Amino acid sequence: MSEAAPPRRKGGVLRVIGTGIITGAADDDPSAIGTYASAGARFGLGFLWIAPVLLPMMYAVVYLSAKLGQVYGKGLFAIIRDRYPRGLLYPLMVGAFTGNVIEAAANLGGIGAALNLIVPVPIPLIVIGSAAMLLALQFLGSYQLLRSIFQWLTLALFAYVAAAFLARPDWREVLTSTVTPRIRPDAEFLAMVVACIGTSLSAYIYTWQSNQEVEEQIADGRRHWWQRRGATRAELARTRRDVIVGMLFSNVILYFIILSTGATLHAGGQTSIDSAAHAAAALEPLAGPAAKYLFALGVVGVGFLAVPVMTTGAAYDLVQGIGREGSLNARAADAPLFYATIAVVTAVAVGLNFLGFNPMRALVWSGIVQGFSVPPLLFMMMLMTNDRAVMGKRTNGWLTNLLGGVTTLVTFLAAAALVGTWLAA
Repeated sequence: MSEAAPPRRKGGVLRVIGTGIITGAADDDPSAIGTYASAGARFGLGFLWIAPVLLPMMYAVVYLSAKLGQVYGKGLFAIIRDRYPRGLLYPLMVGAFTGNVIEAAANLGGIGAALNLIVPVPIPLIVIGSAAMLLALQFLGSYQLLRSIFQWLTLALFAYVAAAFLARPDWREVLTSTVTPRIRPDAEFLAMVVACIGTSLSAYIYTWQSNQEVEEQIADGRRHWWQRRGATRAELARTRRDVIVGMLFSNVILYFIILSTGATLHAGGQTSIDSAAHAAAALEPLAGPAAKYLFALGVVGVGFLAVPVMTTGAAYDLVQGIGREGSLNARAADAPLFYATIAVVTAVAVGLNFLGFNPMRALVWSGIVQGFSVPPLLFMMMLMTNDRAVMGKRTNGWLTNLLGGVTTLVTFLAAAALVGTWLAA
């Protein structure tokens, strides 16, 4: 394959930045916001160090996923189906599919609870209306339209930067807490660390990013698998740039979420919250109504981005796991199973909000569960990106293997440390 630089993509500044920004924003979904807000409220500014620690791990995970999709030309579970036995494929597929459904339900609930703080409409109606609107957009809108809308929705997350400044923290303490880890050897603290790792390295991000690389190639005219196989150095360099931008954006936002809640809720003695909407409401008496509305608008904006990522991710998981094809570049009539799965997953996610429990209350535990699922999935991605049958001559270099190996080890150790504290209790 030629090493010529890939053609410049058109479509303005956001198009040039690439799809990494969408993945980064989706990583800060309402579920993640609830987890980070809980960390800030419980442990205050002393938990800020987690952001710079997570950044290289977030980059490693998403870059490995992007590289798989770009070089092999198929999504994550299609690659696993091609390379591994069904006994390994199906449990992974079911786990990822189920996680996407639960996360979509929690995020729809998050949208409803947050928007209810701004507009006095019953939460159930907001959940149903939001789901219907998003489903119509996925069925009727083109891939290019969805991508553009998603990229603009990422701007909603800057609300957390503004909310943090409205909290007027002690910036000297902020800087000290950022560079000086304060680690507590107890189960509660380790559970929050594992939850933050789990929600930052969520499995749905792997599926989404690998398939986004494929969707981008299809949008550029490479509709057949043989046309998508392989990648130039320039293409991989552009992918690294996209991932770095997206993960840096995501990391900055999670940092300011912890900062805003740590400087207000924790400092004000309110150390326990159970959702992002709860955090938004609690900010008002401490930082003013502007902080409340900014926090809530951030939840709504990124929720409208994240829910389609999760419902589409579930569809990718299913169709690829059973050997079928599906793409957002295809019309619903041309990919009926793919779009039917999106519709069913959306309906189930709505229904979970009517079972008498609030899925947002399970956010931190959901993050912990994801923290346990990350190590084996990441280990598999490391194997595949070093497999010449998958990557050809684009196997990992030493730096990528170092980052990926350290990330895999850290996630294993964090999960093991949490189990150890439980057994010792």
